[in-house]
Amino acid sequence: MRLIDGSSKAEGRVEVFYDGSWGTICDNGWDLRDARVVCRMLGFKGALDAPTSARFGQGSEDILLDLVGCDGTEGNLAESYPNSVGVRLVGGSNSSEGRVEIMYNGTWGTVCGDGWDLKDAKVVCRMLGFGDASAAPGSAKFGEGSDEILLSLVGCDGTENNLAECAHLGFGVHNCHHGEDAGVTCLLGVRLVGGANKYEGTVEILHEGSWGTVCDDLWDIDDAKVVCRQLGFDGALAALPTARFGQGSGEVLLEGVQCNGTEASLIDCNHKGIREHNCGHKEDAGVSCMRVAREDITGSYDPVTSDVTKLPTSYRMSATDVLMPAADATTARVVCRMLGFDGALDAQRSARFGPGSGDILYIDCFGSEDSLSDCLAWVDSSCEHHMDVGAVCYSGAHPEPFKVRLVGGSNDAEGTVEVLYDESWGTICHDGWDLRDARWFVECWGLVEPWTHRDLLGLVRALAAFF
Repeated sequence: MRLIDGSSKAEGRVEVFYDGSWGTICDNGWDLRDARVVCRMLGFKGALDAPTSARFGQGSEDILLDLVGCDGTEGNLAESYPNSVGVRLVGGSNSSEGRVEIMYNGTWGTVCGDGWDLKDAKVVCRMLGFGDASAAPGSAKFGEGSDEILLSLVGCDGTENNLAECAHLGFGVHNCHHGEDAGVTCLLGVRLVGGANKYEGTVEILHEGSWGTVCDDLWDIDDAKVVCRQLGFDGALAALPTARFGQGSGEVLLEGVQCNGTEASLIDCNHKGIREHNCGHKEDAGVSCMRVAREDITGSYDPVTSDVTKLPTSYRMSATDVLMPAADATTARVVCRMLGFDGALDAQRSARFGPGSGDILYIDCFGSEDSLSDCLAWVDSSCEHHMDVGAVCYSGAHPEPFKVRLVGGSNDAEGTVEVLYDESWGTICHDGWDLRDARWFVECWGLVEPWTHRDLLGLVRALAAFF
């Protein structure tokens, strides 16, 4: 047992010596009780902290232990090491792919490809510190192993932290040969650095054990969506160029990234190639991500308290005087839908619920989008926080429903559409009116009276004339 790369002999990355080689310990489940055992083994009286996420730098040798579970009283980590396996990738072109080999009872061996799929590969990649898996090849794609075949018919659901937790025939039980050895391709690790919070920052990717940046050439919202999704967010609010969150360190690893927004990883997008670039760190790309916060708010409408929503990120929406009221309403509708409400009653201007801080994002939606990440969005330096907007949402039936009628037709199934607003009947302009709007009208006319605001989604722009 040794500690490496700390500022003194009393701290550092934990490495253990096994079978003639040093290796590291994965931080899954690592806590102060485990650290106490390590410190006791090294002659110290106790432990102050149990840092994770490679606080003292990433190791370069095999990861030998995972899911260590001590109660803090043991004299050696071996006493608290559960029924688990270590893992490594062999034979790939880089550290994120290769033939899967596991260590069990002190011996490295391979995994049979029978039943091997992407859910199993996800567990392996998670054990190795990658974000996800993009492929689970069999048939010894990365070459045949030479040691014992240790697992066969592995059946993970993808959420496990270790292959030993997955269903399998038993260690050493198989009917395979090395021509069926299983492999994985893991997604490049990604992180955001330099931002004011976890939702934003300079994009850095992990390649062959080192972090590097992405050049902002051709960088746009579709690229940002892929980064944010890979990090577990629900979407992207902005794709920010020119080292907005500060210049990164390490190499510039990607340039000319062109995603369509649906890819699982930046490595799956078109780009010039790893390390192929003509950029400096002043061109580092950044993103601002978003996560949908869902609330269960029911009951009566309160325009000031219970149903007032805010964006669940460091940004609030901003509006300028050039935005028409209908455009505000469509964007507010998207916000309310994201937050789990049934619709939007109002879009407030002039920082009605207090001014925000930080950058101001200009957002323009049609109203049918599922997320703000699908709307047009950019940072608007011309706005000030006294112009921040808010949304008033509602749950259940609309508290202020419209009434609708047909007039002038030859029967009660046809006619000019009129809407009651502010105790007066008025018509709807035909600009943008199409069969979809008419179909919604017919369906709602036969089902409910009066017609609710939610049923009038296709009419918002036309109704703007009445506001």
